[in-house]
Amino acid sequence: MAAARQDVDCDVLVVGGGINGAGIARDVAGRGLCVVLCERDDLAAHTSSASTKLIHGGLRYLEHYEFGLVRKALAEREVLLRAAPHVVRPLRFVMPHTGQRPAALIRAGLFLYDRLARRELLPGSESVQLATHPAGRALRPAFAQAFIYSDAWVDDARLVVLNALDAKQKGACILPRTACTEARRENGLWRVTLRKPDGTHKHITVRCIVNAAGPWAAAFLDGALHRPSSTHLRLVKGSHIVVRRMFEHEDAYLFQHDDGRIIFAIPYERDFTLIGTTDVEYRGDPSAVAIDDDEVRYLCGVASQYFRAPVTPADVVWSYAGVRPLLDDAAAKASAVTRDYRLQLDADTQSSSPPLLTVFGGKLTTYRKLAEEGADLVCKALGHRAGAWTAGACLPGGDLFGAQPLARSVLEFDGWRSGLQVHYGWLACPLIARYARAYGTRIHALLQGRASMADMGEEVLPGLFEAELDYLRRHEWASTAEDILWRRTKLGLHLPAGAAEILDAWLSAHPLVQG
Repeated sequence: MAAARQDVDCDVLVVGGGINGAGIARDVAGRGLCVVLCERDDLAAHTSSASTKLIHGGLRYLEHYEFGLVRKALAEREVLLRAAPHVVRPLRFVMPHTGQRPAALIRAGLFLYDRLARRELLPGSESVQLATHPAGRALRPAFAQAFIYSDAWVDDARLVVLNALDAKQKGACILPRTACTEARRENGLWRVTLRKPDGTHKHITVRCIVNAAGPWAAAFLDGALHRPSSTHLRLVKGSHIVVRRMFEHEDAYLFQHDDGRIIFAIPYERDFTLIGTTDVEYRGDPSAVAIDDDEVRYLCGVASQYFRAPVTPADVVWSYAGVRPLLDDAAAKASAVTRDYRLQLDADTQSSSPPLLTVFGGKLTTYRKLAEEGADLVCKALGHRAGAWTAGACLPGGDLFGAQPLARSVLEFDGWRSGLQVHYGWLACPLIARYARAYGTRIHALLQGRASMADMGEEVLPGLFEAELDYLRRHEWASTAEDILWRRTKLGLHLPAGAAEILDAWLSAHPLVQG
């Protein structure tokens, strides 16, 4: 860990292990400050693993005149495609024309979407006739025309872990399952109490706290810090369903509903289709959020209006829900609430009061820019001179062709993966493909010292070997079956009932030996 002052344990404590917290920890650690990140649960356990898994400008935000947000998100789309080509990949979206909006208006919106920010990696938008396009085969015959545009897909939970891993490589201490229960200003420092995984407490002193607790940001201010917030969050539940694959091509769909919402149908995990999301006001405990029957019926209903084959609740093989902490901008509909963010710095240099930075709002696509702006504020408040750096750096595993982010990494990913198959010829093609997408160049760390299937250890579950479990526990903070099957990998979708119980029993019987 980078050296802190002698009278403190660290320079910056980041509270919250979602995408914003992990992104800020990475950025600040890369600027040479001593960083600790604590998260009361697993990394990406809540909102950051419950997204629609898109890196996108937000085409529908143009209707709300959020041109600045869309421009910022489109610029970040290019940055992330270069930085993490293994977990972020291009995706084309097919939007059937329904007549709800004039075709000329849609063309104008897509023209603007293509040009609001510099675009080098993705093709522009176009209009197609569905009768002659592969995407038309899965749709009802009533849909004759569609518009197609580009955005990107991301493995959201892995993106969080990669940021935490990069932060660790730059000296940060990452503490999952560790809650910040108390923090008080005293003699120019924060005196902080952390509750460790075993229930015991640790006391540390820090120079600055970053509150990146997401849906709990206001509660953390009021509870642990005893500082009620003047900024109001609007909690909006977004739910998704997963069904068996509805179409054979690799494009996604954007469906427009009569109520003004849009629903995505996205190729997911090879054998499935992900459908979502809803936008529902939420006033309960964010930890207990779950999809309800009305949302399932709603998503099935919208999908059935477009697909030839109807989608019913009985077709749902998995579902998930998350709470998005959005800035309360007084929008009438939850779907219209801004996805922009606010960084609130509480610092008084005249009184030597230790700074507190709180993150309100935000979206997955703009996390890196949010983290950069947050790190700028933290460094200024601490009198630390260090510039921004993440725009020109790969995330762990993304350095397919060198340390600098390259366009060719995105365009030539399949060729790079083919080279892996030659290098690790003893591994089955499906396993190589999964490892390449999940770990990128970190596959070499996973397979270090292994030269045959015999070296992979026990196959604990189909396709899940002891070697990967060792890597995930040793390097990615995974400790439970849920961590492994639903966040570090998505193998839970592919395995039979009871797989989690088998894996948890194996993990208990094989405690990790550090060394």
